[in-house]
Amino acid sequence: MQYLSSADLLLSLQSGFRPGHSTETAVLRVLSDILQAVDCGDSAALILLDLSAAFDTVDHSILLQRLQTTFSIHRWFHSYLSGWYQYVRRVPQGSVLGPILFVLYTAYFVQLIETFSLSPHLHADDTQVYGSCAPTAVALPASQISECVDAVVAWMKSNRLQLNSAKTDLWCATSRRRHQLPMTAMLIDGFPVTLVQNVHDLGIYIDGDLSMRTHVQQTTSSCFAALHQLRQVRRLVPTATFQTLTVALVNQWLDYGNSTLVNAAARLIFHLRRSDHITDALVSLHWLHVPERIQFKIAMLTYRVLHGNAPWYLGPLTSTVDVPGRRALRYARTNRLVMPPVRLATTGSRAFPVGAAHTWNSLPEHIVSASTLQSFKRHLKTFLL
Repeated sequence: MQYLSSADLLLSLQSGFRPGHSTETAVLRVLSDILQAVDCGDSAALILLDLSAAFDTVDHSILLQRLQTTFSIHRWFHSYLSGWYQYVRRVPQGSVLGPILFVLYTAYFVQLIETFSLSPHLHADDTQVYGSCAPTAVALPASQISECVDAVVAWMKSNRLQLNSAKTDLWCATSRRRHQLPMTAMLIDGFPVTLVQNVHDLGIYIDGDLSMRTHVQQTTSSCFAALHQLRQVRRLVPTATFQTLTVALVNQWLDYGNSTLVNAAARLIFHLRRSDHITDALVSLHWLHVPERIQFKIAMLTYRVLHGNAPWYLGPLTSTVDVPGRRALRYARTNRLVMPPVRLATTGSRAFPVGAAHTWNSLPEHIVSASTLQSFKRHLKTFLL
């Protein structure tokens, strides 16, 4: 993997099986592009493609040919793949190289989708295809997406892959009224796919109005269910152990939850009543309130972006202030970020470029100039507590 990265052989828009990349960074890039498009008054469309038994249908002969002609690393894998007796298809399951080989096998996906003037983003075998247009031309992206998906299906069949049409979702967002969007079903490999109000994209629920209301409700419901189960063992384990359990089972969701959930978890740990103040408990746990928790996460990701430790595709979303020839200006001497223009506070201000600039520029200079990630994290949390 290190060689493939250093030789620039991996797709920049593939977030699967790569250090520093995740489903969250993938959705962050896609959602930021959609938010900015809608903020400009455009309508945006997103279609989610899913493969059936993706790893089990990889053809070794096609894979070896692709490794030779595209990546020039055929000899490395020939003996490795030839030693597996699982018929012709399938990358070795449970192996370290299996995911990498699948990523290389499907590398043409991005180039194919981009030929239709659409934007792709992949995470393993999950493919996101999206685009935007003026509200008066909504039929154009629908036609582009239809043609693009037809081409993708044809490519998959020629490479012995199978699209799972039943799990394919089509979703649209607009700053105008939704009745202006095309409502007719789209045929994908003979299967009708209709427009949905909200879509589940890599674990994130996205509403048609981009409010994230469904995601908050789903996350809160799951977390309170976990808290209900934890309550049954609260008196059976020491407080330190119970805190560890709460962090493991609940805190992983807190970045997507709400303040009610954070406070409920703290009250459960310290046996507090609903009428008791919660601030001291949160400080004792070193937990941030939800607004500060959001700031913390955005700032941490921004630091990684600015120092080249985040996915490449997040880099173009941020830019530092630079005023050549005017070094006397305070901002010209710092690494502050340019604030992108926003038309609608309800959409544009929630895109990552805007949120990152707003959060980063609100931090003191001694924090943003920290030399290491650990130092930045320590100073940031102290500042936000």
